[in-house]
Amino acid sequence: MERARTQRIGLVRRLPLFLLIWALAALSMWIPAIYALVLDDHDTSRSFFYSGFLGLFIVAIIALASSNRVPRRGTLGQLAVLLASFTVLPLYLAIPLHDALGNTTFLNAYFDMVSALTTTGADLFPDPDRLNAPLHFWRAQVGWMGGLLMWISAAAILAPLSLGGFEVTARGQPGRPVSGVAQSEKVDPRGRLIRVARTLTPIYAGLTLVICLLLLIAGEQGLTAICHAMSTMATSGISPVGGMEGAQAGFTGEAILFLFLFFALSRLTFSTDTATTGYSRLDKDPEFRIGLMIVGAVAALLFVRVWLGVNEIGNRLEPMQAVNVIWGMLFTGLSFLTTAGFESANWNDAQQLSGLGTPGLILMGIALIGGGVATTAGGVKLLRVFALYLNGAREIDRLIYPSSVSGVGGGNRRIQSDGAFIAWIFLMMFALTAALFNMLLAAMGAGFEQAMVLTVAALSTTGPLIELATDVPLRLIDLSSSAKLTMCAAMVIGRLETLAIIALITPTLWRD
Repeated sequence: MERARTQRIGLVRRLPLFLLIWALAALSMWIPAIYALVLDDHDTSRSFFYSGFLGLFIVAIIALASSNRVPRRGTLGQLAVLLASFTVLPLYLAIPLHDALGNTTFLNAYFDMVSALTTTGADLFPDPDRLNAPLHFWRAQVGWMGGLLMWISAAAILAPLSLGGFEVTARGQPGRPVSGVAQSEKVDPRGRLIRVARTLTPIYAGLTLVICLLLLIAGEQGLTAICHAMSTMATSGISPVGGMEGAQAGFTGEAILFLFLFFALSRLTFSTDTATTGYSRLDKDPEFRIGLMIVGAVAALLFVRVWLGVNEIGNRLEPMQAVNVIWGMLFTGLSFLTTAGFESANWNDAQQLSGLGTPGLILMGIALIGGGVATTAGGVKLLRVFALYLNGAREIDRLIYPSSVSGVGGGNRRIQSDGAFIAWIFLMMFALTAALFNMLLAAMGAGFEQAMVLTVAALSTTGPLIELATDVPLRLIDLSSSAKLTMCAAMVIGRLETLAIIALITPTLWRD
């Protein structure tokens, strides 16, 4: 048995990484195929079954043709595979969606799969009745797989290359290994990847199962429970019922999702493999603490806004209404900070009570900040915000006491200086990228406000912003073909981040 297990692992290591991901995606198509068969939806079942079989056939043919090829690019080559997974793989994932739906273009199906795989969750079909149950399940499942891919890639690919937020605490330069880990794995480039996958996949799947069971106990419907569970862990915000307003579990369901959204604030909630020295405890982790502070501050600010609005129109906020409003602000704030984008059922009630519109600018701001490093959340990341805060506080101290010596500990000293410098560079690159996509979308017919919302939603991987950041929800289906492709590029860049893209196009890094 041990010999057979060794042979299977050896086969996996010989298979090119992209083909391995493709094969897993093909196998995953049989899950909605079985689900559709149970529902007697034979047309949808055939679409997924045949697409999965076709994918496995293509993988087998290419694997045979490249069986003697040995990968030589190490961790940087795996980063290129990750980019291909977010750009090329959705072409394959869109085939059963396009075939089963039947009344949309392939570009729309591709856009929807890029949105799901990058965990953006931008809903091209806002009417839940437009899709049947297996297609809703497929969208949530693709988002779940995209979240798992980022969980594994963060520890196995981005961490050794000092990318994805790890550059703030690493001693090496972004794109270059900080130790001999990545170089030693050129001989066996899958070693770290397989170890991380075997460690994190059971945790990720187990937490998803726990959320699903808790939602079912709370009275949620089966499809909604599993889709919301997968969307919570992946922070994709994909829902088969249009969000929390259409859910049956009510406050209990929101409380369950709220609890598990904390996994997107800090990697220490599920693993200490990539923890920085001195921050191995959750209560000491700056990401987790600053995330709680932001959620509390935003909820307080929005509550004051609602309270003033209620008084201005002559109404009175009852104690129970105040509690519901505070809960709605806390849940929505944490959801957008982790870039999941779920809207509390009490959110609209607060807007109606106050007579005020949606605070879109605040939602966009916290989505841009994003969640923790090595999580499924997007955005700038809390660790970079913390690095900039430390540097800003130190500069203010030096203005008052020019000859003072910083009293921060050894763990923060690296973040305060070099880490803050790299975080500032990333922030400027993020701003320039946002300006570029804003101009491109505006040139393709979108208004300034619309282009800004679309850009922030794509780069922060927070698709629900498109419906909530403006008073009138934007319709993605009405965008031109060029604008949809531009949005796809923005979602991929927002998922991988600009530093990773620059590392891939830098020739000197490939020659190292």
